[in-house]
Amino acid sequence: MRYRKLAGTDLKVSEVGFGVWTISAGWWGEYSDEQAIALIRQALDLGITFFDTADSYGYGRGETLLTRALEDRHEEVVIGTKFGYDPTGQTGERGQRELPQNWSPAFVRRACEASLRRLGRESIDCWQLHNPKADAIANDDLWRTLEDLKREGKLRTYGVALGPRIGWLDEGLRALHERRVPVVQIIHNLLEQEPGADLIAAARETEASVLVRVPHSSGLLEGHFTAETTFPEGDHRRHRSHEWLVDGVQKVEQVRFLEQDGRRTLGQAALQWLLAEPLVASVLPNIYDAQQLAEFAAAPDVPALTPEELRRCDELYRANFGLVAAV
Repeated sequence: MRYRKLAGTDLKVSEVGFGVWTISAGWWGEYSDEQAIALIRQALDLGITFFDTADSYGYGRGETLLTRALEDRHEEVVIGTKFGYDPTGQTGERGQRELPQNWSPAFVRRACEASLRRLGRESIDCWQLHNPKADAIANDDLWRTLEDLKREGKLRTYGVALGPRIGWLDEGLRALHERRVPVVQIIHNLLEQEPGADLIAAARETEASVLVRVPHSSGLLEGHFTAETTFPEGDHRRHRSHEWLVDGVQKVEQVRFLEQDGRRTLGQAALQWLLAEPLVASVLPNIYDAQQLAEFAAAPDVPALTPEELRRCDELYRANFGLVAAV
């Protein structure tokens, strides 16, 4: 494992982090507390020191799982968590629906204290606005509150975690240029490079760090799917169109050359493609079993992508991986 600094801090994070959403929110199947804690502890043993969660994952379950799993190893890790969704609007029903958000100073302070209690910490390492929209970026009271919390020692740094469809390119650019956030979390991968490429370019201008989630394009770039793959009950990908799967599988076949005769897996290559960008502090694969966790944790130690491989990836993306776009 290798480690990189978060911009503007002395915090070092593992190049491969652990997104707790997968094992705490119920969108990738059900995990018992014991199963989730075992994966977190295995990640620690493999050198993973950055864990990313949110107060809305399973009614705060993501945060409490980390507290239980870390026990006496809290000093070894950096934890990122998120805020902004009002948990009182959560009914426990499944489905891809957005909860109400609240950016008032009073709510933000309550959310901070609640996360601190669940995490068992006096300070949050990296607190991120969760899928903020334009109203949050424009809210001066919110940003003053964040600065106050930082001065009070309750935050070490803060940033934005941007979500698709519900707050993305414009919000990210404004957060970077107008609010000068030092950390931005985005969805970005070899198959899905918009608007991530523009946000990385903006982060370069403002010297911010980038955290990347969904680095395997919801599992496609792990290289195990076929056009006949089906997803189990409780897996959010079950609700994706069959066209998404077929299109993705065809694209993945075009990047099989990255497996490099067994010296790296496709899943490892997908992470190396992201880590070739120096601004990327950590990538957050969706981890759901021990074997896959070991594979991804080893990604920084496999051969880096060569300039020729990176060039070829860029050419494939520009050519839509050889697929004819639908009319």
